[in-house]
Amino acid sequence: MAFEGLQERLQGTLKKMKGKGKVTEQDVKEMMREVRLALLEADVNFKVVKKFIADVKERAVGQDVLDSLTPGQQVIKVVNEELTKLMGGEQSKLRAAQKPPTVVMMVGLQGAGKTTTVGKLANYLRKEHNRKPLLAAADIYRPAAIDQLQTLGKQLDMPVFSLGDQVSPVEIAKQAVKQAKEDHQDYVIIDTAGRLHVDQELMDELQQIKEAVSPDETLLVVDAMTGQDAVNVAESFNNQLDLTGVVLTKLDGDTRGGAAISVKAVTDTPIKFAGIGEKSDALEPFHPERMASRILGMGDVMTLIEKAQTNVDEDRAKELEKKMRTNDLTFDDFLEQLGQVKEMGPLDELLEMMPGAGKMKGMKNIQVDDKQLAHIEAIVRSMTKAERDNPSLLNASRKRRIAKGSGTTVPEVNRLLKQFDEMKKMMKQMSGQQKGKGKKKGGMNMPFM
Repeated sequence: MAFEGLQERLQGTLKKMKGKGKVTEQDVKEMMREVRLALLEADVNFKVVKKFIADVKERAVGQDVLDSLTPGQQVIKVVNEELTKLMGGEQSKLRAAQKPPTVVMMVGLQGAGKTTTVGKLANYLRKEHNRKPLLAAADIYRPAAIDQLQTLGKQLDMPVFSLGDQVSPVEIAKQAVKQAKEDHQDYVIIDTAGRLHVDQELMDELQQIKEAVSPDETLLVVDAMTGQDAVNVAESFNNQLDLTGVVLTKLDGDTRGGAAISVKAVTDTPIKFAGIGEKSDALEPFHPERMASRILGMGDVMTLIEKAQTNVDEDRAKELEKKMRTNDLTFDDFLEQLGQVKEMGPLDELLEMMPGAGKMKGMKNIQVDDKQLAHIEAIVRSMTKAERDNPSLLNASRKRRIAKGSGTTVPEVNRLLKQFDEMKKMMKQMSGQQKGKGKKKGGMNMPFM
């Protein structure tokens, strides 16, 4: 996981600071040494690290400890706030034209995931904001770039504007905007050409497109896995195109995460979105405060709740809550909830969003295999309807049949039955506690596993 080293260093230093009534200069100096090393290891720009450490020291040294916090937590609070400020402070939303269509010009180097991001952004605008985007294929140089965008358009059921690869990208962009106005589309998202490196010919063409269509947003797509190089690319593009935002792709991959911290500080260009997977819906608005919390191992409750709200049917959740109270949950209910959990994303990513998950015993080295969900699903689907409704019917011969049908073993079937029984008891207890305390208005049930 990105920034794992930073989390470990911070927590290690915290233990040494227990019991102190005031944060001393030596305490902060010791902690900042660890933070500095962790940030540099994460490939954060060294000038950014230097300023960040100085800012934290200035705020933390000599501060009286708040009544409710330990000295270590006070420093963590300062680090969290400064980290949030470093990445932009608050969410930077997409601009919208006063009169549609809003024109978004996507730029970047070849291989950063620009064309795929065009599709993801269009899907996000339609799904989250009920917008009608038009995708414009203005990359006439990369083989199959137009075909790739048209394929994405078909998959998403969205219109793609193309004039082939014999018309200039400037003319394609102009005609795409004209077409969007005629068809009453809300957005035009222009997929421009990239290169394997920054060159003047590329920049000249992008500047011409920008002059021709006056985009409301000029977004740079950069691969977070390239670390410091991503920041250098952002700086080059920003100097010549005056970017309005950055989209970081592959932020879920094996990345040290330095780009996420450095880009805003170096270019003064906000990160507007983060790519967190391959699927068409794997694009999220970038929230600096949430990212800072995740970096420091504090979780990301808001994103977790939003994912749950998107994938959980509220009426169905109320039905399930009633079943929890009466202990009437069935394996069909279990399957339904399992599907909702899968829709929320990979389990290891969901666990990272849980506050304190990194400190829980056994969580640090846990490897969550999403294939296990497929095994569980196979076992349940190998049961008859009567067995799913009433697991007590499952005798030895039925268990053997289920194991054979699901490609698993009888011990695996037994383990699932035991876990399901324990889960029902736990859910009934939780439901009883909720009822006793009173539920908040507008509350929701999280999917169970």
